[in-house]
Amino acid sequence: MRPEALSEKQGGGGVHVLDVRTPGEFDTAHIPGSYNLPLDQLREHGQALSASPTPLVLVCRTGSRAREAQVLLHSAGREGIDVLDGGIAAWEEAGLPVERGRARWSMERQVRGVAGGLVVAGALGGLFGWRPLGALAAAVGGGLLYSALTNTCGMAALLGRLPYNRGTACDVRQTLAAIGTAVSPKIPAVDTAGGKLPESRSS
Repeated sequence: MRPEALSEKQGGGGVHVLDVRTPGEFDTAHIPGSYNLPLDQLREHGQALSASPTPLVLVCRTGSRAREAQVLLHSAGREGIDVLDGGIAAWEEAGLPVERGRARWSMERQVRGVAGGLVVAGALGGLFGWRPLGALAAAVGGGLLYSALTNTCGMAALLGRLPYNRGTACDVRQTLAAIGTAVSPKIPAVDTAGGKLPESRSS
């Protein structure tokens, strides 16, 4: 779905926008009216989301994580799912409004930075220090190739658990209830550090 089309649908109130980036990324900039449920938590609650009949548009930075989330939800039986083409990056390029908070690097930029740093460290270390360090560069390269072939990213999953990416608390129960899902009382409210939050009532 193109950003302009999503903006029109949002105005009519007939769609829910679910942002699957980390809470830190969501805090940095997100589409007004969207809800945050990180991809790592979406895996656990895909079945609950399948109960909502309202059309759902998934959002991430550029679209790759949103498409992974779409596959997960389809496998859980959820219909009526679309993905924002180009992610929030395309939304901003179209000049559409965003709500901003504390600036953080996007997950894609963090992965490029960490992977590039490890490759440089391994290559230089192997040349000028201890030769076996060169294997580090090869290992990172192999990991990036595997990531491209499987359309997954283990490094992103690890980085997403860092305090830098956790942001404010993400109340899973409240998010699921807000998008029209019947929430099981067994689903706890989970904060961004992985702990439980006190139960909150949704309106």
